[in-house]
Amino acid sequence: MVLALTAAALLAAAPVALGQGDQSVAAASDPILQQLAAFRRDDYDAAYEFASSQIRDRFDRTAFERMVKSGYPEIARSTFAAVAEARLVTKDHAIVRVKIQGANGNGIEALYDMVLEDRGWRIDGVVARPDPGQV
Repeated sequence: MVLALTAAALLAAAPVALGQGDQSVAAASDPILQQLAAFRRDDYDAAYEFASSQIRDRFDRTAFERMVKSGYPEIARSTFAAVAEARLVTKDHAIVRVKIQGANGNGIEALYDMVLEDRGWRIDGVVARPDPGQV
């Protein structure tokens, strides 16, 4: 998948130490949950707004929908999602781990690569794997 980042690259990033209640981390998680809600409503126009500039340069809106539906069925149609972990890598880059239950019955763990842009935190990539634990 062009959009997918390697799990090794995401996990190798050294996190920035965070204090309790860091608003940046919470802010980085919000667009993911909003995008998942848009996918549940089948509102790909709204979901596309949460994609980073880099993703929007690679995929027009129609190609974005096709890519999500074909490559990430649990994300395209989830029944449940919860942020399991969020951490800043730098002041404008975060990694967010989300547990997602797909309407197809499969649970996944998704690592989202988030970037801070002029429009706020945006999704710059995702890599998903079967959830090793229960959702």
